[in-house]
Amino acid sequence: MAHKKGQGSVKNGRDSQPKRRGLKAYGGQSVTTGSIIVTQCGTKFSPGRFVRLAKNCSIFALVDGTVYFDQGGKRINVKPFDATATAVG
Repeated sequence: MAHKKGQGSVKNGRDSQPKRRGLKAYGGQSVTTGSIIVTQCGTKFSPGRFVRLAKNCSIFALVDGTVYFDQGGKRINVKPFDATATAVG
């Protein structure tokens, strides 16, 4: 029997970095064009008016406005500050 422990590899010591997903702007908050509203894996939230879905499934604003939710809090929309923005979305 060996009296000293062998030089094996450590089984612990690994942890992934936090991804900081979730809502970045809540309902009623104002956002600017291009700002990220939610970072998500898959489509937990779906895009509505004046927002788009990015390649990594983040949702971002197309116009300056106020965030609001509908469909039971599952769809994210932006209400524009000026009325001329209706041609965008």
